[in-house]
Amino acid sequence: MKKHLIFLVILCQYTFSVTQAQQQAVSKENGPKIINIVNFIRDIEPRDSAVTKDVLYQTVLKQIQLMKKYHLGGTFLLQYDALIDKRYQDLLKALPKNEFEIGGWWELPQPLIEKAGIKWRGKYAWDWHSDIGFSVGYTPAEREKIIDVYFADFKAVFGYYPKSIAAWVIDAHSLNYMYDKYKIVASANCKDQVGTDGFTLWGGYWNQAYYPSKLNAYMPAQQQKQQIPVPVFRMLGSDPIRQYADGRTVTTLEPVYAHAGGNEQWINWFFQTFANDPALGFNYTQAGQENSFTWDAMKKGLEWQMPIIADLKKQGKVRVETLAQSGEWFKQNFKVTPATTFTVTKDLGNSDKKTMWYNSRFYRINLLWEKGLLRITDIHLFNEQIPDKYLKAVTTTNQSFFYTLPVVDGFQWGKANQPEGFRLMMKEGGREVPVQGGDPVFTNVNQTTARATWPLAKGSFEFEMGENAITITAKGQPASDWFLDLYVADKDKTSFKKIMDNSARYEFHGHPYRISPTQGTMEETTNGSLYRIRPKGDRILFKLADSEGKESR
Repeated sequence: MKKHLIFLVILCQYTFSVTQAQQQAVSKENGPKIINIVNFIRDIEPRDSAVTKDVLYQTVLKQIQLMKKYHLGGTFLLQYDALIDKRYQDLLKALPKNEFEIGGWWELPQPLIEKAGIKWRGKYAWDWHSDIGFSVGYTPAEREKIIDVYFADFKAVFGYYPKSIAAWVIDAHSLNYMYDKYKIVASANCKDQVGTDGFTLWGGYWNQAYYPSKLNAYMPAQQQKQQIPVPVFRMLGSDPIRQYADGRTVTTLEPVYAHAGGNEQWINWFFQTFANDPALGFNYTQAGQENSFTWDAMKKGLEWQMPIIADLKKQGKVRVETLAQSGEWFKQNFKVTPATTFTVTKDLGNSDKKTMWYNSRFYRINLLWEKGLLRITDIHLFNEQIPDKYLKAVTTTNQSFFYTLPVVDGFQWGKANQPEGFRLMMKEGGREVPVQGGDPVFTNVNQTTARATWPLAKGSFEFEMGENAITITAKGQPASDWFLDLYVADKDKTSFKKIMDNSARYEFHGHPYRISPTQGTMEETTNGSLYRIRPKGDRILFKLADSEGKESR
């Protein structure tokens, strides 16, 4: 018992000294925290007869009234059926142009498709399935016709072309065409999820925004010449812990979900961590809701959220912008996709989880701490040369799929709410046991590098994420004979193939790739893990860029 008390005292003293020494650097280097309030508008809702055109209109009216009450501007995105409805035209034209933006919501209803000279294949005037209501269900030539009709009619109504176009999913050909011909400045797509409403987007730039490859709307480009110069923002305000832990659920700022954006405790926690925890580059979230859910369902959640956002804005902790304003700021500040982080130093309720998401144009990674233990739950690599499935082809099912290259996939290779991944292990008394420590401290090293310092009773581990590599360093001999083991729930569900030439070889959807430590060794294991990475000289360093594809610096 006495030994444990000494350990805790030492650990607390070390954590306090690290925190005190680094807190000033954190506050100086934090990027801006940006909030977009985005509400998109449909004039058709065939799924529920009670949701009439008038109910849909009144919902938008109430959203505007609430935003004006708290002096918050935002973005309204019009589906084509709403664009051609005079009530919405009159309502939105009356909004102050310096506070509100009108853009396009890229779901494709019957009036738009037929005006483009294409036969309608849907069951209803708006059919929400991927092969009917989204651009991935149409050929590239058809997409161009649809885009031309929408943009022409938008300009006829408002006198200008929309600057922002968003959708749950959108293809690279459409984004390219909208930029080349109409000079859009921002786009947005769905949060990361698996299968929800028929949409799978998994492994991409987690939150914030990225420049997509000209071949793949979901894949960040590595080179400026290979990117579409339109930043794509990630929608819905994902919970950085729970949304990933079960990628088939919806744990976001959407006010209709009583466990998340419609829950006062969750809302307070989310905005607290968003506004106050360290962020590299910048942090971003998107509030708002489509009118199809109706005002009665979203009222309570929005009435909790809006005053918090207004107060944070007043304090100078967040910027509230339109989607186009954020897109223009992004383009002015970043020539290529930036490195960013989203961190959580204090979780919701009694949970002691802490996390860091790091993104760059080369990869993403997630570090998760719980009960004194660490897991690296996610690593996905990006390769601008891999086209999305719908660059030239169309989906013939009611689903669509966008992926990157998994090295660690905690949710898909683990169990729901129990993401697996790399565990930091050590040998102690002849046994292999997890390394245990205190609370991590998150700091920014420079514009592209973030650090997580994890204090132990003796020394610490430092995890330093750079643009295309990660370095793990043991300082002060925190653990003897330590290593990383990659654990999964089912080996057959992974893309890992074998260890060869000190590399872990993978293959995903026909594309081979690997990770290779430039400091450290890889070896096969017999303890139930996929493989092991051992340090060399108290350090593991490995490149996180697709070494089978074309790389850039």
